[in-house]
Amino acid sequence: MELIYLDNAATTRTAPEVVEAMLPFFTEYYGNASTVYSLGDKSKEAVTNARETIARVLGAKPEEIYFTAGGSEADNWALKATAEAYGEKGKHIITSKIEHHAILHTCQWLEKQGFEVTYLDVDENGLVAPEALEQAIRPDTILVSIMFANNEIGTIEPIAELGAVARKHGVLFHTDAVQAFGQVPIDVDAMNIDMLSSSGHKLNGPKGIGFLYIRKGVKIRSFVHGGAQERKRRAGTENVPGIVGFGKAVELAVATMEERCSRERKLRDYMISRIESEIPYARINGDRENRLPNNVNVCFRFVEGESMLIMLDMKGICASSGSACTSGSLDPSHVLLAIGLPHEIAHGSLRLTLGDDTTREQIDTTVDAIRDIVQHLRDMSPLYEDFVKKQQEK
Repeated sequence: MELIYLDNAATTRTAPEVVEAMLPFFTEYYGNASTVYSLGDKSKEAVTNARETIARVLGAKPEEIYFTAGGSEADNWALKATAEAYGEKGKHIITSKIEHHAILHTCQWLEKQGFEVTYLDVDENGLVAPEALEQAIRPDTILVSIMFANNEIGTIEPIAELGAVARKHGVLFHTDAVQAFGQVPIDVDAMNIDMLSSSGHKLNGPKGIGFLYIRKGVKIRSFVHGGAQERKRRAGTENVPGIVGFGKAVELAVATMEERCSRERKLRDYMISRIESEIPYARINGDRENRLPNNVNVCFRFVEGESMLIMLDMKGICASSGSACTSGSLDPSHVLLAIGLPHEIAHGSLRLTLGDDTTREQIDTTVDAIRDIVQHLRDMSPLYEDFVKKQQEK
């Protein structure tokens, strides 16, 4: 049975070229990048090259890129360090209701430290309106954090416009670009971005490595204390193999972006077309146009997402649901609730995220499987049976 992997928003296969680039820094060039002797020079040079590659892609300066252990650390750093550094100016932060939990849970923690957080509503497609941000900004607002693209429904936010609103009011603007970096072009200057988070394993790089872009002049302090690494802003021996792998992954992603994303977009739209035409009472979530090229998020009425995932897994298909099992109770996705879906529909969500090696044949196999599974689960649902009877009586 062929494995069909359609959960690339969760993590991606590390590209062979990335692994090849990393290997020498485990065994041959293993020197600490912060040492003064020649063995460490090779590591230092590799870190510098990766930093320059990433900076070039963002339109940033190399000294504005700070390596972290991943996207969650970068998000925490941006929010907590800004709160610490600018707390005397004000204690108001603005974010959205559909952010990743690395942002939402950090905001909840900051609220316990005396900060006030405004969680902006989104429309039915998951978009944050620049006008809503404008209205929410106050004299004591110190930070706006809005994700670049949503990890569940794939909606790409109007980042340049949102950043412009923050810039006009002299408020720092951070974006969690974990899902977007490597999938869509990003220019930190043109988009008015002051801080940006990213993670290596979302674009065929290794796990355990990320970065935070911090615009020169933003006065936030260290998040991890200890040594003087990362220009005294992030202590800890540099993860040289991870940094090298991240740099290589970025290089590959940029080189293939246009062709890869065009291909993914066509496959995505083909999958959506088949689902909508062949499976009744299915709802595509997220913006149709402003959407990540590889994202399909759909709700099937009268079906539980978890049941679909288990049955898909039995057929060798890896996907994810908008539902998460917490403390024995099945809670629907906060993102789907924020776009206005009722609990009973949000429970039946399925997220399918394509990769660079996804084929049309795999899409066909997956849609065939989903169609059969949904029908099977609905056949066992008394709610669906009642619904069909009522529809027939109309």
